[in-house]
Amino acid sequence: MEGLILAAAVLAVIALAVGLFMFLNPSRTGADRVRDLTGSNTPVNEDAQLQAVAERLAKLANSSNEEEQSLLRLKMIQGGYMHRNALEFFNSIRVVAAIGAPVVLVPIFFGGKDLIWTIGGVVVLAAAGYYIPQGILDGRVAARQKRLLAPFPDSLDLLVTSVEAGLGLDAAFRRVAEELKSAAPELSWEYMLVNQQTSAGMTRIEALKNLEKRTGLAEVKQLVNMLTQSERFGTSIARSLRVHSENTRALRMARAEEEAAKVSPKLTVVMILFLLPCLIVVLLGPAVVQIKNNLLF
Repeated sequence: MEGLILAAAVLAVIALAVGLFMFLNPSRTGADRVRDLTGSNTPVNEDAQLQAVAERLAKLANSSNEEEQSLLRLKMIQGGYMHRNALEFFNSIRVVAAIGAPVVLVPIFFGGKDLIWTIGGVVVLAAAGYYIPQGILDGRVAARQKRLLAPFPDSLDLLVTSVEAGLGLDAAFRRVAEELKSAAPELSWEYMLVNQQTSAGMTRIEALKNLEKRTGLAEVKQLVNMLTQSERFGTSIARSLRVHSENTRALRMARAEEEAAKVSPKLTVVMILFLLPCLIVVLLGPAVVQIKNNLLF
């Protein structure tokens, strides 16, 4: 019996490790993995078996609500997972983690416990394995939005300078994307994708709305709305960009001031929990010792 449990635990760990590897490396395709395993440079198709397994596992975690699936797929894109099967891989990882976590950890932590403790451990570990990937995804989305937002006001200044210098909006986006390659590669890639979509025949408004969806930032949404209105009503794009750039910088300064204002309450909590008890011990400790000595002797 112990041998079967150990074998199942080893298989679950291997499956979980493979799933996490695929999830943390969304740019690698099945063809890349096959070439790495076989050592061949011959082009091959996507790993159909792997995708079939992922799709079958994903069906266990897929929501029946199409709107929820669309929101989760959009969050995957905002997190940087652009692969077409990223949602299936993500759901398969949730299923594997929900099954593998109890199989691996229950014998370790609840092996000698009662049946009620074992059942409770299975439920808790399964829920943790199912929801932890969602928390990781939310953290990745927040981190990516933070990386995109930091250089965004500077990119607006570059757009204003390029447009005022006589470049068209598409050429300005291309120029800004080239300038930001080393300083902000993710934002540069987003701008370059806008140019590629417009070059492929998509309208500029649709390409900008796709930029808004991929980033999920309110500042980018305001930029898209401003450019859409400027293009629709024929107003000056350079002037609108300059006003929006100033507003974005003001918002960044207000956000920095808000973060600075949060420091004092956080330090107060730290002082109450950690510094104040030590201070009380240092100040009252000698008096307590003297009182004890006087009362005993």
